[in-house]
Amino acid sequence: MTALPESPGTEKNYDFIGIGLGPFNLGLACLTEPIAELDGLFLESKPDFEWHSGMFLEGAHLQTPFMSDLVTLADPTSPYSFLNYLKASGRLYSFYIRENFYPLRIEYDDYCRWAAGQLSGIRFNTTVTEVTYEDGDVNGDGVYVVRTQAGDVYRASHLVLGTGTPPYIPEACAGLGGDFVHNSRYRQHKRELQAKKSITLVGSGQSAAEIYHDLLSEIDVHGYRLNWVTRSPRFFPLEYTKLTLEMTSPEYVDYFHALPERTRYRLQSEQKSLFKGIDGELIDAIFDLLYQKNLTGPLPTRLLTNSSLNSASYENGTYTLGLRQEEQGKDYELHSEGLVLATGYRYAEPEFLKPVRDRIRYDEQGNHDVARNYAIDTTGRGIFLQNSGVHTHSITSPDLGMGAYRNAYIIRELLGTEYYPVEKSIAFQEFAV
Repeated sequence: MTALPESPGTEKNYDFIGIGLGPFNLGLACLTEPIAELDGLFLESKPDFEWHSGMFLEGAHLQTPFMSDLVTLADPTSPYSFLNYLKASGRLYSFYIRENFYPLRIEYDDYCRWAAGQLSGIRFNTTVTEVTYEDGDVNGDGVYVVRTQAGDVYRASHLVLGTGTPPYIPEACAGLGGDFVHNSRYRQHKRELQAKKSITLVGSGQSAAEIYHDLLSEIDVHGYRLNWVTRSPRFFPLEYTKLTLEMTSPEYVDYFHALPERTRYRLQSEQKSLFKGIDGELIDAIFDLLYQKNLTGPLPTRLLTNSSLNSASYENGTYTLGLRQEEQGKDYELHSEGLVLATGYRYAEPEFLKPVRDRIRYDEQGNHDVARNYAIDTTGRGIFLQNSGVHTHSITSPDLGMGAYRNAYIIRELLGTEYYPVEKSIAFQEFAV
């Protein structure tokens, strides 16, 4: 049972405090719940757990199997596993008969809510406003002081940041008026979009593909024109072969983290198809739907590749998008009443960290210099970062399947001993000489 919020003005000391409650910090909460030696607290500004609810489209599923849940790859016996959730929900046999390893996205969200509802150390509706640091006496280490909007004060030796990555709005759309929608809010605004004469979708990842397929399936019902624009040279698939998946391994993290900073940033750009591509079956489904709907005549839809968004304006209910065909070097415009930005998410350092920025390490690009043990502070053991480390830990950073591994690693750092076995070698291939 979730503990009741403490009264305003509460002050209490903890071993660690997790700020933000996405799947990764929720997994940490599940894995630390049975550890008597760790007293942790998790603070989340939202009233309940929520994970990409704007993309709960019919049939949309995870791109990782059910074993990449909150706990299984660290502790297969945990009561907070996805399979235990299915058993408790009376759906274990249905999932077995379904013979599909990939949970539905709405199902995964419900699973996370189920797990969060059983934990004692979570405070929802709690907004962190400031984090400061108090030096210890000659015999002790200092502590981080976390203050909330409600006036509560909590102290902890360690912080684990899980504030996630906020929706990214391209620079060309900064200050843009109108009612454009980021893909994170698509489901809530779908009907409003479909009432328009034209809709343009910008982006080419999994979310963009899901939205395009969803809008394309009803294009003849509502009669809108539908454009899909990407700066990529093609609508590329997610690479999901088994030897490629070995890049989500402890060995590859070791290898990648030890590379020079410039090399890591170059690889980050080159490896986008390993974690930002489209599910191959969905690409085929989109083509098949286009083929089917074109049998009765050309559809009012365009798929535009190699086209970067350089400018955008809004006037009299219409967006004018300034695009550039990069390979041809030609500029052109596109007009649309509706606009969906499936432009993903980017990490932004929380404002509440400003008072302790002098305790945080940054690289030459101004991003967090994340140590191999996921710490970002100058001591190398005080502040740990969930996600947001593609530039230091490669494609394992946003991968749900590596969340339990990272949490087992962080727990070892918090305890000073290994509570959950931390894998060191799982890959057949060798990455380093």
